[in-house]
Amino acid sequence: MAKPQKTRTRLSPEARKSMILDHAAEIIAAEGVSALSMERLGRAADISKSLVYAYYPSMQELLQSLLRREYKHLRELQTAAAESAETFEQLVRRITHTYLTYIEKRGLILDRLAAEPSVADHGDPTEYGRETAVKYVAQILSDNFSIDLELAMPAVDISFGMPAAAGHYLTRHDVSRQTIEDITVAMIIGSIEGLRQKYQTSLKPLIRRQPHKHS
Repeated sequence: MAKPQKTRTRLSPEARKSMILDHAAEIIAAEGVSALSMERLGRAADISKSLVYAYYPSMQELLQSLLRREYKHLRELQTAAAESAETFEQLVRRITHTYLTYIEKRGLILDRLAAEPSVADHGDPTEYGRETAVKYVAQILSDNFSIDLELAMPAVDISFGMPAAAGHYLTRHDVSRQTIEDITVAMIIGSIEGLRQKYQTSLKPLIRRQPHKHS
C-alpha cells in the first residue's frame, strides 16, 4: 500500500522567512547560537537547506535579522504601552513593565545574539527606534512639566539606559521582576522630578523685562 504523500503548506516569502526565524530563536534559546546551522534550520522548518540560504544568504544575515525582529517587536509593545498611559508615572511604569517582562521571557535569546561578534555592533534593545521614542517622551515632559525641550531630550535619552541596566540585572540575579521594576520606576521618576526642581531654581533662563522709561 502506497504511503500517503506529505502535503506542504505554501507560505508567502515573508511568512517563510518569519518561520525560519522562529525556529532559529527556539534553537538559540534552548542550546545557544553554536547549535544553529542552515541544515538544522532546514530540518526544523521542513524545507531544504538551499531554501534557507535563498532567504538568508549567510548565518550573519540571519542572526542580524532575528535580532532586529526582536528589537522591533519590543519597541512596538512599548509604544502601545506608552500610548495607553494617562499619567507620567503610568507612562514610565508601563514602558518599564513591558521591557522587563519581555526581557524575562526573551532575554536569553537577546543575550546570546548580542554576544555574537557578527551582531554585537547592533547595540542593546533600547537602541532600536530610540531617537523617535526619546523625542516622544521628551515632548511629553516639555508639555506637562515646563522643562525646556533641549533639556528634556538628553534627560530622557539618559533615562532610557535604566531599563536596559535593570533587564541586564534581572537576567543575572535571583530577584523578582516586580522588585526590579519598582526600583527602576522610582529611579526614573525621581531623576525627572529632581531635574524639574533643579530646572526651575537653577537652570531655567531668567526672564527679564525691560524697565519702563519715564517720560
